[in-house]
Amino acid sequence: MKFPKVSIIIVNYNGIDDTLECLNSLKSLSYPSCEVIVIDNASRNASSALNKIYNDFPNVKIISLGQNLGFAGGNNVGIDYALKQQKAEYILLLNNDTAVAPDFLKKMIEAGESDEEIGIVGAKIYYHSDPTRIWYNGGHFSWTDGGKHEEYNRLDANPNDAKIKPTKFITGCAMLIKAKIILNIGLMDESFFMYYEDIDWSLRAKEAGYKTAVATSAHIWHKVSRSAIGMGEPKRHYYHIRNALLLAKKHASPFILKMLILWSRYYYFKQTIKSVLLPSKKEISEMIMLGIKDFQQKRFGELK
Repeated sequence: MKFPKVSIIIVNYNGIDDTLECLNSLKSLSYPSCEVIVIDNASRNASSALNKIYNDFPNVKIISLGQNLGFAGGNNVGIDYALKQQKAEYILLLNNDTAVAPDFLKKMIEAGESDEEIGIVGAKIYYHSDPTRIWYNGGHFSWTDGGKHEEYNRLDANPNDAKIKPTKFITGCAMLIKAKIILNIGLMDESFFMYYEDIDWSLRAKEAGYKTAVATSAHIWHKVSRSAIGMGEPKRHYYHIRNALLLAKKHASPFILKMLILWSRYYYFKQTIKSVLLPSKKEISEMIMLGIKDFQQKRFGELK
């Protein structure tokens, strides 16, 4: 088997314990041609946290950023380094709050190499806290429902499944992309900051004529939502509504975009009423309203 060079990029933001666990699981990889790059997104107490990586994983490349660039921006720094300095043939984006099976990368590469038209490969992802329950095994996408995970929250009835399964989008939790695809479609869109940048990248790849697929025999376990700890529930709603509208602006037909903008105005009005009548939901409603307002005023990136 050919072993293309892979750069694994992990973004750390105030999650050093999870990052160390992830790196420890990567030590058992059966794939021989890969390197690991950790991007620190201006974590609190970054020096002491990164020293732990230096001490325990001396072969890991660490890039420390002076500000939080978000999921897309942090990964882009790693991607740029991997392409220019390491001449990587594949880039794997991997959440820091994951653990991996030793053969997961080998299985993903086999899927990517099986078809020249496959541009991005995903894995079957389970809940870390419930190791046989599926979190992601492919995804559907529509403008009415957004991105939905296939087999979400189901116990895995076929853990030995070894299909290469076409899918609408790959989750950024574990996203293997060919370097030549990045050179064609560009880096991740940093306007999103966090959420929906993986769907945007998947759609851009498909619009460029490439396929997206899941290697169902590649297994990962995810500590779901750990990346959002400390951000707060209201702030999460801000990014979801704003970025859903941004995604539509980039990819939806003019008719669909017009309908979604009309819907957002109705939803804004609804949240205005809700913030008055339901004080316990006021903070969430205000964040949703701010997300819609910022989309309308073309304010993207990190919520200040």
